[in-house]
Amino acid sequence: MRMRRILGLALAAATLVGVSAVGAVSAGAASSPKISRDDCTAAGGQIISRPYAGEACALPDGTTQAIT
Repeated sequence: MRMRRILGLALAAATLVGVSAVGAVSAGAASSPKISRDDCTAAGGQIISRPYAGEACALPDGTTQAIT
């Protein structure tokens, strides 16, 4: 009985570590990338001004990235 409890706790800890690692990777991927003005125009994008959010780069593929 004690062995099952120890194995259960080890499995729960391993699952928690795995979930937190996946969450960290997802959060990193979800954050918007930033691009410079020069890189934006070199990629064929246009600089747009967003109210209360600063400037952004509208790329030809339809994505928008914040400008650093």
